Amino acid sequence: MFFRKKPAVEPPILHAYDDDFDQLIAEPGITVVDFWAPWCAPCRMMEPILGEIALEWAERAVRVVKVDVDQAPGVAGGFGIRSIPTVIFFRDGEPLFEMVGIVSKPVLERELDELVAAPREGGPA
Repeated sequence: MFFRKKPAVEPPILHAYDDDFDQLIAEPGITVVDFWAPWCAPCRMMEPILGEIALEWAERAVRVVKVDVDQAPGVAGGFGIRSIPTVIFFRDGEPLFEMVGIVSKPVLERELDELVAAPREGGPA
């Protein structure tokens, strides 16, 4: 008897460039932006973690956006990115905080839990 492998589900990760970055992060909700490069080994280690986050948190209005620092130098420079990987968390288009280096899935989930549970400024408590 042969078992069929389930088709892999492609994570809903968006890719941003200098010309569309502001548009992508302006959407309501939480956006996790990963500044990376294909030649960066630690960045490649983050890829499956962010893929899982994108799949598992999509229903809670959390998006993952990847920015290749070589293809979007304007965005990377605008945020003062000096080390990669760097992950910046946004709410409704506004940057909240950043994490530099490899970040484990439990740490990302803890931060997202807090952000999703926290009331928005100016909104109901």
